[in-house]
Amino acid sequence: MQKSQAYGQRLLRGQIPTYQRLQARLAEDGKDEHDGPVALDCGWGRILVGHTYADPAALAADLLAEQPGDRDIALYVAAPQQVLAQAPQQLFLDPSDTLRLWFTDYRQAPRSFRGFSVRRAQSEADWEAINCLYQSRHMLPVDPQRCTPRDEGGPVYWLAEDEDTGQVLGSVMGVNHEKAFGDPEKGSSLWCLAVSPNCPRPGVGEALVRHLVEHYMGRGLAYLDLSVMHDNLQAKALYAKLGFRDLPTFTVKRKNSFNQPLFIGPAPEDDLNPYARIIVDEARRRGIEVTVDDAHAGLFTLTYGGRRIRCRESLSDLTSSVSMTLCQDKQLTHSTLRRAGLKLPAQQLAGAPADNLAFLEQHGSVVVKPVDGEQGQGVAVDLRDAEAMQQAIERARAFDSRVLLESFHAGQDLRIVVIGFEVVAAAIRRPAEVIGDGRHSIGALIEAQSRRRQAATGGESRIPLDEETNRCLREANVDFDTVLPEGQRLAVRRTANLHTGGTLDDVTDRLHPELAEAAVRAARALDIPVVGLDLLAPDADQPDYVLIEANERVGLANHEPQPTAQRFIDLLFPLSQNTH
Repeated sequence: MQKSQAYGQRLLRGQIPTYQRLQARLAEDGKDEHDGPVALDCGWGRILVGHTYADPAALAADLLAEQPGDRDIALYVAAPQQVLAQAPQQLFLDPSDTLRLWFTDYRQAPRSFRGFSVRRAQSEADWEAINCLYQSRHMLPVDPQRCTPRDEGGPVYWLAEDEDTGQVLGSVMGVNHEKAFGDPEKGSSLWCLAVSPNCPRPGVGEALVRHLVEHYMGRGLAYLDLSVMHDNLQAKALYAKLGFRDLPTFTVKRKNSFNQPLFIGPAPEDDLNPYARIIVDEARRRGIEVTVDDAHAGLFTLTYGGRRIRCRESLSDLTSSVSMTLCQDKQLTHSTLRRAGLKLPAQQLAGAPADNLAFLEQHGSVVVKPVDGEQGQGVAVDLRDAEAMQQAIERARAFDSRVLLESFHAGQDLRIVVIGFEVVAAAIRRPAEVIGDGRHSIGALIEAQSRRRQAATGGESRIPLDEETNRCLREANVDFDTVLPEGQRLAVRRTANLHTGGTLDDVTDRLHPELAEAAVRAARALDIPVVGLDLLAPDADQPDYVLIEANERVGLANHEPQPTAQRFIDLLFPLSQNTH
């Protein structure tokens, strides 16, 4: 082990630069030449172990043999210029850093991770959950049937599972190098680390990394390597805390559509928010010309076959100004949908205190919202006394001088996306909540949850520390300094809007036909081609509902992996469908 670690330290210092020396070292430590190059299939592509290749041309040839839809990675490439010279138009140097943790430097966590457990992926349901997670993080899905068998050194996938709900919170893949290619240094590597954007538990990513470290330590291995994008500062901070250090080696990949952002450099659409970028990416994939008009505002123009359409995220020239007004003005939304025979809450404009009080006494609990508002701004839910209602009315007037009172209805917050008068996606939206750990204050838990939501949504989601959050805490008899007992859940908002830290669970496959039919009827009544309908329902698979809002600019990215962007581009450019 001392001999292997000394060799590894030389590699860290860049003193082992050539294929020939790496190959010679493998032969010296017992790897025969007839073993040949090592390529492990991981279910999304292959890991090509660079220093098991006899020459750069052989490694380049294997990279060029990448299958359509795959993402092959050549790791431990000591002389990348020699590989790139074989096919400079088709290969590129990946802009990622390789990091290594020597297990002699590893220190166990000072605290335990609670509320979730880590286990191997085994069942079909496990793989389905992992693939949904990977797609939500814009990663390639795994085909477990393709993976190199574990007894031949193939990958092992692990997942973190919430102990209360069974939700898959994160996943990671590990490779044992000793099994895979007889590594004389007894190494291992980590791949495909992903944590759910809706994860309510702190420390899942760190726990998955530590699990791999301790798993391979227990098998007598010496280190764990990983590859991380050079500008992923949040991840690199975690790895530095755990003791990882830079490894002077390189990664080479083949140019393909999945890797395109890594080798073409920054593009104008890089500054678009996730709701505009998902549409732009789908348009480019089909060969549709994209002009970014104002990245900050999410404005872009699509051109294809002589047809030109301007968009602001999912709002396009196809939506008329009248339809847009019917959605924005919640009074008009209510009257239009009522004429269509849909089920709606009672509603009236806030006016004199006596009138407001009479409405509250009639319904027992009310919702206050500005007539023209979006992203949950100025909305207060489940108000039961006159003072709280009046304060909410004053706050809502900051967004619109006209304020609505609506009867409050309990139920799941259901968003249904209708495109071209067909239901494309449905999801239950849940208000932001934190889970106590017995150590951190509610304020600290909210800040940590907000950081995770911001990272997962490109900065679009954060829990506001405003009066509405304060009200929710007061009603629970706590404040920002309160430390919740371990495992206790606390909703810190009443509304489930994603911009205020809410999360989303896809329910498209179990949506009740009556709810789908109500959403389509609403879209036709508003005569709007793309719309998000908000309903309150006991559950997605039950027919009862109350329809509360219509949104003319839908966040399509929130509903991945449902094909929202694909159906949106189908609507705009039907002739592009055969280019999928």
